[in-house]
Amino acid sequence: MPLKHRLLGAPFLVLAMLAIFGLAVAACGNDDDDPVDDTPVDDVADDTDDAVDDAVDDTDDAIDDAVDDAVDDTDDAVVDDETERTLNLAYVPGWDEGVAVTFLWQHLLEEEGYDIELHSPDVAPLYQGIADGDYDVYLDGWFPATHEVYQDEFGDDLVLHHMWYEGAGLYLTVPEYVDAESLADLADMADVFDSEIMGIEPGAGMMGIAADSVMPAYGLDDWELIEASTPAMLAELDSAIADEEPIIVTLWEPGWWYARYDLRNLEDPENAWGDPEELWVVVNTEFADNYPTLAGWLENFQMDDPEIAPLLDLIEEYGDGNESDAIEEWLEDDENRELAEGWIN
Repeated sequence: MPLKHRLLGAPFLVLAMLAIFGLAVAACGNDDDDPVDDTPVDDVADDTDDAVDDAVDDTDDAIDDAVDDAVDDTDDAVVDDETERTLNLAYVPGWDEGVAVTFLWQHLLEEEGYDIELHSPDVAPLYQGIADGDYDVYLDGWFPATHEVYQDEFGDDLVLHHMWYEGAGLYLTVPEYVDAESLADLADMADVFDSEIMGIEPGAGMMGIAADSVMPAYGLDDWELIEASTPAMLAELDSAIADEEPIIVTLWEPGWWYARYDLRNLEDPENAWGDPEELWVVVNTEFADNYPTLAGWLENFQMDDPEIAPLLDLIEEYGDGNESDAIEEWLEDDENRELAEGWIN
């Protein structure tokens, strides 16, 4: 029998027993030959009422305590269910900021008892997986422009949960020692740079924007945008800085290079690159129900470039496959640990 039913039956049992006792006393009181009985029937009734009231009060208290315990147990069960579920985090290899924050959150959540699985598909199947519920969280959604196509395609099956980084942008960038502040300065500096801009992979979106929008906007149509790769571009940047030679490269924020080198993003008065973007936590539609505690933590998640650039640089130094070691070293710094713990408290 449920506890509540057992407890509710208690006062009736007490009442029945006291009623029988009262009848017995009354019967004795009707015996004129009994010299011992001198207790009025009204006193017995009053005692019976008091006993019943006490029993009811005790029962109510017991029921309230049982309900409170049940609520506490339910709250504990919700937390246990959340941490016992396998949380699927997805990231795109090569997107440095996405890799960094995904491994960071994996570390933090495993410290909190979560079971984490990482997935690294390309960007299109990643969004498909979020929409289908195969992945729970993607921490590197670029909006409103770069990933807009996936938001349009999957519509209500995606949830933009929280914006954690603002000001993500594309740039033409020079070392600090170069005497150029703006893209508008470059047309008069062709001899300084040999009319060359060091680019990345030819299929990258920023290469098309640079060639079709940025260079024409600033009279650089006759300059060469060199097609290479991201590693090749960074190697050229590193070599030029070592010799303090002028160079222009295609870069973007956030990026580890801002922690390693003294760089200047050239101003874009014509807004040829377009407005800066925001980085968002993207989740599936069941996420908030399945992980209410984590959903709240992710709403606290916020980083700026001075905070994330050293993390990206550390992960770059450790190399592929050693991201967890880089995260552990980053968290050894008291300021970094305080930042991260502020998200989950």
